[in-house]
Amino acid sequence: MFTTRPEIRGTFGAVATTHWLASAVGMSVLERGGNAFDAAAAAGFVLQIVEPHLNGPGGEVPIILKRHDAPEPVVICGQGPFPMAATPERFAALGLKQVPGTGLLPSVVPGAFGAWMLLLRDHGTWSPRAVLEAAIGYAEDGFPVLPRVSASILPARDFFPAEWPSSAEVWIPGGEVPRPRSRFRTPGIAATYRRILAEAEAAGADRERQIQAARDAFYRGFVAEAVDRFYRTAELMDSSGRRHGGLLQADDFARYEARVERTVSRDHAGVTVHKTGPWGQGPVLLQTLALLEGYDIAGMDPAGEQFVHTVVECMKLSYADREVFYGDPDASEIPLDTLLSRDYANRRRALVGETASLDLIPGDLPGAAEAMRRILAMAGAETPVGIGHGEPTFAPLPVEWGDTVHLDVVDRWGNMISATPSGGWLQSSPAVPGLGFSISTRGQMGWLNAGLPSDLRPGTRPRTTLTPTLVTRNGEAILAMGTPGGDQQDQWTLAVLLRRLHHGLDLQASIDLPLFTSKHFPQSFYPRTFEAGRLLVEDRLGSDAIASLERRGHRVKVEAPWSLGRVCAVGREDGFVIAAATPRLMQAYAIGR
Repeated sequence: MFTTRPEIRGTFGAVATTHWLASAVGMSVLERGGNAFDAAAAAGFVLQIVEPHLNGPGGEVPIILKRHDAPEPVVICGQGPFPMAATPERFAALGLKQVPGTGLLPSVVPGAFGAWMLLLRDHGTWSPRAVLEAAIGYAEDGFPVLPRVSASILPARDFFPAEWPSSAEVWIPGGEVPRPRSRFRTPGIAATYRRILAEAEAAGADRERQIQAARDAFYRGFVAEAVDRFYRTAELMDSSGRRHGGLLQADDFARYEARVERTVSRDHAGVTVHKTGPWGQGPVLLQTLALLEGYDIAGMDPAGEQFVHTVVECMKLSYADREVFYGDPDASEIPLDTLLSRDYANRRRALVGETASLDLIPGDLPGAAEAMRRILAMAGAETPVGIGHGEPTFAPLPVEWGDTVHLDVVDRWGNMISATPSGGWLQSSPAVPGLGFSISTRGQMGWLNAGLPSDLRPGTRPRTTLTPTLVTRNGEAILAMGTPGGDQQDQWTLAVLLRRLHHGLDLQASIDLPLFTSKHFPQSFYPRTFEAGRLLVEDRLGSDAIASLERRGHRVKVEAPWSLGRVCAVGREDGFVIAAATPRLMQAYAIGR
């Protein structure tokens, strides 16, 4: 079939990311002898600079990796927790029914730096300076401004100087919004990373000591101190329409450690699909695979209405369970074994019909129905005011689904990694003076006293939408993939994965076919809206398929032809490394040889 680009094939290594510069930097690391984990770290730091509206140094990252010499993949959790001062009672005293989507109040500990340092220490071979040099270079010398970076800053042209002056200093220097494709610099971020490197190298020549010293500079040194000082003293506007101070403190930074966990996995179609635990939404994809085992997916047109309907209806059931049951397993008992069991899937599959469901139906477990009633009563309870909400969208811009970044790398030894960095968007919270970057507002994903595993609890992880995917066959890594997109990530990844596994399409063809997404569940981002039965489809799906979906009862909204999803992927097949990247937004690239 026709594809927009070739599937990349080679024997040495491959990188796919959501920005061509990060892909090129990652490939350059492989060319200079680094492994997949060195390349991923370098690419991840570059993405912080060149896609600042979608992630930043103050963000988070979940990582799934498979070493060629290890029996199983592992997860590195780079999701920071709620501050210890963030209690439901504190928000209630402020008259808030939800955690705001922007500002100081929703900030959590930024976990990305710790996760990249853990990856580098345990699996990489390069020094902190080597993996940071490209990112520092782009921050100091300039990078090309994406049109969407300009579009994200433009609505804040008056807001930043008036309400968040530290952000105006970084993003509107001289009072001018950076023009698309112009050269832009973020010297404050470069200076922060240069200071971290200076402190790291002062610890001596040993690589691991440098990594630990770099981490200490961030979580126990000047970075944590600058955030603490700003969050204790500032009172700034947020999406509630009022000014509030922050809750994040240096002690929260000092308590944080990125951590290694087992993956959650499921066998399907001769492979094993690996995801993060239920602190992310990853098990949604696994639950949906279990439901889909009752259907002849291979017999369906991979871009036809039967395929779309079946996948969406099964996804609705999995997302309903996510709303009720998912959260940080350190703080709540998550019935994951039940949710991923064959018997449970068989019972749930009976709810899938030939017409679109307009109900959110969690599994028949104790308290689930009442929990869903509470969730629906809270969804959309507040109207956002001022700039920014969601992940991350500014009115009056159209909704932007590309709201995070993603990267995948495979090297010649068979090491493979998938990571989905996010948070710390330039629009999410005020830039911290002296650091030049914003702090993650992932705290908006916690409910307040709802009696749910995803409730805000001090020191626990918010339930995140970030969800990389890694696939193994007979213990060997064969595919790493993912996409930006908030709640939609697993929907787009699943469609591509099914086309690959059941229809035998190459990676690029699987990505290029029309994509679709359901909004039939409360969104994870403030103000937590819910649109029963809403189904977004790219118009390339075709008028006949769209009409058939409407006859089935789906509330279809037709989107532009190349507007949904930003899936990237790498893999190994028949002795080759392979890679592909979406043409959507015209910036993701796969590189390999």
